[in-house]
Amino acid sequence: MKRVLFIFLAVWFIFTVVVFVMFFSTTKSDSKSSGEGMPVLEAIETRASVRAYTDQAVEPEKIEQILRAGMAAPTARNQQPWAFVVIDDKALMTQLADSLPNAKMLASAPVAIVVCGDLSKAIEGEGATYWIQDASAATENILLAAHGLGLGAVWTGAYPMMSRVKAIRSVLGLPAQIIPLNVIPMGYPQGETAPKDKWKRENIRKNNWANAY
Repeated sequence: MKRVLFIFLAVWFIFTVVVFVMFFSTTKSDSKSSGEGMPVLEAIETRASVRAYTDQAVEPEKIEQILRAGMAAPTARNQQPWAFVVIDDKALMTQLADSLPNAKMLASAPVAIVVCGDLSKAIEGEGATYWIQDASAATENILLAAHGLGLGAVWTGAYPMMSRVKAIRSVLGLPAQIIPLNVIPMGYPQGETAPKDKWKRENIRKNNWANAY
């Protein structure tokens, strides 16, 4: 009798666990498909350019997550014509801050990522400059990933301002085929930076330029 009861309880326990797991999996799947709590849209809508940072160091694992996000960007013909330089050397950061008029915040940032185009991987011929679009897409991914991980960052442009390109090349020793598109200082935000509302319906047309959206 005890043996039968033990078997019954064991079967009932296994059945209960299976039902619970199936219910949890279904609920999780339904939540994803319904679009509830969409973190990507939240990150896009709340991201802002952050130019002031605390002294707290950025964890290496977060930097790698951010770089992985950058390399997940769309790229023409999957050429991936990008390269990234991570900078955490304060002397180099100060040199860049002194050389780049739009990136003075580098002097106080704990880390920066230089997003570059690698011409050795670029499409040949008419699509040669697609590297700019690819590296720009990677840059936006980096900014969103940084924001999603609780960091602040700002896109400071380099290319096509050749004086800035030359300055970055000089400080970082970049080879000729590597073109710095921008420098992204980042760190834990000091204070709060509110995002700007850039929604303007007048910037949209429907089907034909003459038709307002």
